[in-house]
Amino acid sequence: MPAEQTAVNINIIKLPYRRGTFTHLANTYAKFSLEGKIGLFGIAMILMMAIFAPLLSVCPPGKITGGSLEPPGPDHLLGTDELGMDIWSQICYGARMSLFIGLAVACIAGLGGGALGILAGYLGGATDQLVMRSVDVLMALPSFPLLVVISAFMGPSIFNVIIILVFFSWAKPARIARSQTLSVKKNAYIIAAKNYGATPWYLLRRHILPEILPILFVLIISITSYAIVAETGLAFLGLGDPTSKSWGMMLNYATGFRSIYFTPYWQWWLLPPLAALIVLLLCLAFISRDLERVLDPRIRQEGGS
Repeated sequence: MPAEQTAVNINIIKLPYRRGTFTHLANTYAKFSLEGKIGLFGIAMILMMAIFAPLLSVCPPGKITGGSLEPPGPDHLLGTDELGMDIWSQICYGARMSLFIGLAVACIAGLGGGALGILAGYLGGATDQLVMRSVDVLMALPSFPLLVVISAFMGPSIFNVIIILVFFSWAKPARIARSQTLSVKKNAYIIAAKNYGATPWYLLRRHILPEILPILFVLIISITSYAIVAETGLAFLGLGDPTSKSWGMMLNYATGFRSIYFTPYWQWWLLPPLAALIVLLLCLAFISRDLERVLDPRIRQEGGS
């Protein structure tokens, strides 16, 4: 009988937490503007397209399944490219590659840079000087020209693209996290906890990190947009992985076709990946703007340009 009462008590304790979490998410969604809700819907659709690409596209993206440059029809919804590969299939599978690169770069750079910034702000001294001088150097460099040069030197590879983009993306999260850490650790409750013997790990985990996570979450969205644009730009210049089916490589192949603009081929070969890329970036921009407003507006004051 006591065991049953304990189980009931545990369920009673957990239920408000679950209900409170759902209510918090619902309230956050309700604060979104119309553009933000449209952005969430668009991202959800693109995610579904990427996840269920094998079900949405009958033709494999890397196999010749039709004639060269066939116009849109029942067999090929968006036509075929120069080699006879289905463009709709490449759009679906290209969403996977663009989202994978964007999210991988954003998570590694956002969380890694944020962790470095928190440690620099909390520890201070030589650690702070080393991290901030590195941040200053990276933020002063022209990123995209260096991206082009380093990508050409390292060779076309998805792994190389992710590493290069992470290298140029961690500075801003580190700077903002360090600034917020310096502000939070001066609070009276942090000082009181130190006086009562709280360990640095406890202070970082229970007090400092929850204050900075909303800002880092907004930054992850913005870094995702930057990474997708940068990867598309590198692929457009021919510095992406030629074996990958990304939207940037589709644009590279389409614009590399001679006299593409003097033929009707651009209508189904060039426009679909360009439109998909624009829709994805607009959705991310709408979501980032609303998250910045709803979760934590301090990022505008601390982030800089």
